[in-house]
Amino acid sequence: MIEAENLTRRYGRTVAVDALSFDVRPGGVTGFLGPNGSGKSTTMRLILGLDQPDGGRVRIGGRRYRELRWPLREVGAMLEAKAFHPGRSARSHLAALAAGNAIPRTRVDEVLDLVGLTSAAGRRAGKFSLGMGQRLGVAAALLGDPAVLLLDEPVNGLDPEGVRWIRNLLTSLAAEGRTVFVSSHLISEMAVTAERLVVIGRGRLLANTTVAELSAGAASLEAAFFRLTGDSVEYAAKETTS
Repeated sequence: MIEAENLTRRYGRTVAVDALSFDVRPGGVTGFLGPNGSGKSTTMRLILGLDQPDGGRVRIGGRRYRELRWPLREVGAMLEAKAFHPGRSARSHLAALAAGNAIPRTRVDEVLDLVGLTSAAGRRAGKFSLGMGQRLGVAAALLGDPAVLLLDEPVNGLDPEGVRWIRNLLTSLAAEGRTVFVSSHLISEMAVTAERLVVIGRGRLLANTTVAELSAGAASLEAAFFRLTGDSVEYAAKETTS
């Protein structure tokens, strides 16, 4: 479970995250939805201790991320898909992560198969397409078989088959009782992937509810989203047809 309480982060005069409070519970996919620049990535960095909050706090299973003894075995994250040395193969990259977190080497081949990279395991990761890089990032997040997953825009660069794959993967992981927190600026994607939505705009919480509750009384989920965020209809059309 992830619990954020009055989380605040400033960069100079810019307030990127503004007194943000929400929780992410296990057993379902929670979508983290907002326009580009709304504070989603900054919030995920705060959850993982990569940035320090100016106010408030965030806990994963009741503890700060830095208090976890074996972080990769408890929390899997992908904030930047191509966060790997371009000269290493996919297998070598995952093997190094496994060694540093006391994860059995056999798990490397398991996750490579899970994300569909077995045939490319020996290739240099720097030559991967964006979609393959996304798959490798997901493999790294799953390496420790964690109970909590945070994925930032995981469908970027994936073809239609890859998008269906990530949807099925996330729902199956959540069905196992894991906490799955996935960010996106694509309303249509969250509508078919998530059960709950945490919606933010300009760093502030706009809604923490289910997909059904958010769209109730509106012509569509898109209409409900734009009512909250104030984004233009032109923006909606562009994103929902991506």
